[in-house]
This record gives sequence, C-alpha cells and structure tokens, in this order.
Amino acid sequence: MVSLWRTIRNIQRTGVGQWWRQMQYIGDAKSGRFVGADQFGNRYFENRNAEEEVPGRHRWVDFVQHDFNATQVPAEWHAWLSHIRKDPPTEDPVMQNLSPPWKAPWVENLTGTRGAYKSYNTVVPKISSWEPKVKARG
Repeated sequence: MVSLWRTIRNIQRTGVGQWWRQMQYIGDAKSGRFVGADQFGNRYFENRNAEEEVPGRHRWVDFVQHDFNATQVPAEWHAWLSHIRKDPPTEDPVMQNLSPPWKAPWVENLTGTRGAYKSYNTVVPKISSWEPKVKARG
C-alpha cells in the first residue's frame, strides 16, 4: 500500500508524461530535485527524503538516448551517483576548479558496435591455410 501512495504522489509531482517515461526506462516512479545535466543532455536527480526513497536509490539519471548504457555517464557524474563524492559536480568546488579540463572529448564505450576499435595485424601469420592449385586439363 505504501508503494501505491508513493506512486500516486510522484505522478502528481512529475506529471503523467514523466511518470510514464520513468516506468518505461527505470521501472519506478521517482520525484526529486534536479541536480544538473552533463554535456550529453542526461539529467541527474536526487531525493534526500528517507521516507520516500529506498536508501541507496535516492540518486538517479534520466538518459536522453533511448538505448542507453552505463558508459554514457561521464566519470564525474558516475562518482556522484555511486556515492564516491558527496556533492554533485555542479556544486562541488573541487570539480569546479579542475584545471586543465580534459583536452579530448569524452565518448562512450563502443565495444560491440560498428564504431568499436579494431586493430589490424602487420605480422605475417606463421600458419597459412591450404590453397589448392588447379592445372588446366589437356
């Protein structure tokens, strides 16, 4: 019964559209304070009310892409989601004063996709397959 009241309360706070999106993507109705967004458009939330959220599940990410995975979360936000850092990167003075910022743009892990890195070998193989030599008859 507690879950039903919590779901109804979160629908009232976030709206039916956002509730439906959350049910499709994270399987739970959540409402909380918007903490910030990363460079990809992923939005991060937090609900510190212990009566409303299960401990350890009070921080979450709303991915902007439909097929998402954990490699689409930058390192600074991952540290906050995993409770490694107390303050989110938008409010953490240490994260604000990092210098120099990363030179290369961050990209997600593309393993298992067409964009994955594939090395090539320049060494002649020690074993080669048999290729039949056919001579023309007569």
